[in-house]
Amino acid sequence: MSKQMQLEKLNIEMLACAKCSLRKGCLQVVPGAGSAEAKIMFIGEAPGKKEDETGAPFVGAAGKFLDEMLEAIKLKRKDIYIANVCKCRPPENRDPLPAEVAICWPWLLAQIKIIQPRLIVTLGRHSMERFLPGFKISQIHGKAMRRGIEGMGKQVFYTLYHPAAALYNGSMREMLFKDFKRIPKIIAKIEEKK
Repeated sequence: MSKQMQLEKLNIEMLACAKCSLRKGCLQVVPGAGSAEAKIMFIGEAPGKKEDETGAPFVGAAGKFLDEMLEAIKLKRKDIYIANVCKCRPPENRDPLPAEVAICWPWLLAQIKIIQPRLIVTLGRHSMERFLPGFKISQIHGKAMRRGIEGMGKQVFYTLYHPAAALYNGSMREMLFKDFKRIPKIIAKIEEKK
């Protein structure tokens, strides 16, 4: 079965999930979007209002900024895969609770195993903490780190501030662009070592 077919099958299973209270309060599950063959997987925290309405990840203002940054490194959404740690919108866009993140973890892990990205880019501290606990985003943003994760083996992670941070704090915009522009070099180094 192709990666695309595996992802489609997984998405159907995710859409039927009602394991936590988030499902009761949102319009729909937002599995993820992009290429099943992506070398880069971006992982955010949870769907927002626009994502909940459309069923697609990163389609609001932060998503538009993400598109702008992708364009700066000559990529489009069809070249990457975007998902979230939580697949349903928390009420009032509150932070996902640890129990909610834990319930969604098998879905995210399955997505990663199917796609097998060379690089996982975490967007924001909630995504970072899922894979790189014990760090502060201010210390590790813009740095690639290889870590062993139970259930998925060794993986290269690259931490970025969430694109929404630049919407609320203009000075973050330049930092995000600077960190983002390092992604092609990181991918090239990973490919060299393969």
